[in-house]
This record gives sequence, structure tokens and C-alpha cells, in this order.
Amino acid sequence: MSFLQPRLMFLLAFAGCSLLMLIALYLQHGLGLEPCPLCYVQRAEVMLFGAIALLAFLHNPKTTGRRIYAGLMLLTAAGGIATAGRQIWLQHLPKDQLPECLPPLEFMLEAFPLKDVIAKMLYGSSDCAERGWTLLGLNIAEMSMISFVLMLLWSLWLLLRKQ
Repeated sequence: MSFLQPRLMFLLAFAGCSLLMLIALYLQHGLGLEPCPLCYVQRAEVMLFGAIALLAFLHNPKTTGRRIYAGLMLLTAAGGIATAGRQIWLQHLPKDQLPECLPPLEFMLEAFPLKDVIAKMLYGSSDCAERGWTLLGLNIAEMSMISFVLMLLWSLWLLLRKQ
């Protein structure tokens, strides 16, 4: 089936990531939902996944190159699953066990070394535990988890499929 060519699959992966970022930007700027530190990390993982997919589309590699790109996408999706999983876990913690709030990202970037900012963002904060907006009974972190699982499966399929 010619429509299942790896190059088209990489383009569709990039398009899916672009759609996810448009939705995230709409939720932030259209609905006024302010992202938490883990949301920013998940956005970065979606953008990295999409950038790798776009590079693979533009490069149009043979089998070994395709597997390298798919492997990188798989690792990125696994990182996204871990980040979304951390956020979902924080959402189910009792309030007295939540980590403390973090200052705004802009302040942290000015006041702390980059490695400390990254560590604090990956750890999350009580802001990450808010469930807030939902669609079909799923909050944003849960929908993000579903998206990353789909990305992982997509990458796995690209990695393991025969030419």
C-alpha cells in the first residue's frame, strides 16, 4: 500500500504534533489555561517528536536511517509518557503531600542555573496537580498520556515494520 510509505508516516506524525501544539496554544491563549511546569516539559517533548518526524520526512532515509529516526521518536514518546504519568500521579496525591509551588518560569530562568530549572520542572509542583479543564471526562494530563502512547505505538510501528 503506497499510502503507508514511511515518508508519509513521518509527515503525518509531524502534522499530528502540530495539531497538538495548536490545541495547547488554544487552551492557553484562547481559554486562559496557564500551563504548569510539567505541561511545558510535555510541550517540549511533543515539539521534539514533531521535529524528528519532520527531519525524517525531509531526509527520506532508507531502512537504517528510518529506524534511527523512529528510535529517537520512540525515546521522546517514552519521555512524554513518563512526564504525563508524573503529572497524573501528582493529581492523585493528597494535598498535604504535594510539592511546593514554583515561581514563574521567566523568574526561574533569570535566577537559577538552567540545570536547576530543568530539575524543578521535571519534579513538578502543586500547580501540576490541578485537574482543571476536561473533555469527555479526561483532563489535559490524561489526554496528553493518550497522545504520547499513540506516538510511542506509531514510532514502534515505524521502527519494526518491514520495508
